[in-house]
Amino acid sequence: MLEFSTRGIKGRSAYAWVSVVTDPDIASGIRTSLELAAITVVLTLLLLVPTITWARLRVPRVRRIVEFTCLLPIALPAIALVAGIARVYNTVYNLLGGSPLTLTFVYVILALPFAYRSIDAGFGAIDAQTLAEAARTLGYSWPMVIARVLVPNLRAAIMSAAVITVALVLGEFTIASLLNFNTLQVVINLVGKRDAEISVAVSLASLLFGFILLLIISIAGRGRSVSPLVAEDES
Repeated sequence: MLEFSTRGIKGRSAYAWVSVVTDPDIASGIRTSLELAAITVVLTLLLLVPTITWARLRVPRVRRIVEFTCLLPIALPAIALVAGIARVYNTVYNLLGGSPLTLTFVYVILALPFAYRSIDAGFGAIDAQTLAEAARTLGYSWPMVIARVLVPNLRAAIMSAAVITVALVLGEFTIASLLNFNTLQVVINLVGKRDAEISVAVSLASLLFGFILLLIISIAGRGRSVSPLVAEDES
């Protein structure tokens, strides 16, 4: 990909890579996708972490229902999902306008199966019940239990869910294209029809960004999590 994107009429050329940062359409697509990724990650984590905590610690009998609901989107073809969402988006357009950021709601649904599995596996790796009961005994409210006790111990799982969600948003094409939004992948497709070298350069840049993001998140989540309860006891 690097060799192809640096081809020129008279040898090597950086024209395609310069266009990655100077082309307004590409810049707009990158900015839109990054904004979508950030908002989707925040909403997905805010939805799943309290929900899984509630299902595992407060009402275990609904755990299978929550799991089924979160995994359901992966069984639906993207075309079928868009066909159903298109009608809903008529109302969304009227309420929120035609901003590409409204795709966040769809991407949260698409990310649920992957983020759920990651966070649920994190819960399975810790004794969440004991930690929560100890925190409640010390007078912690449930929001404090989640924020100060569970989240630090779920850091690696949350990081994994975040990077999977970012990768999904940056790589999604079908829904954005069918709903006529210019995200990064849609722009890459459009640019490829007029300049293949630029399209390949943008694709390679997005892959490198994903690898770097994965490396950063893996390093950030490598440290050993220590419960604040232990720190309080030691002090």
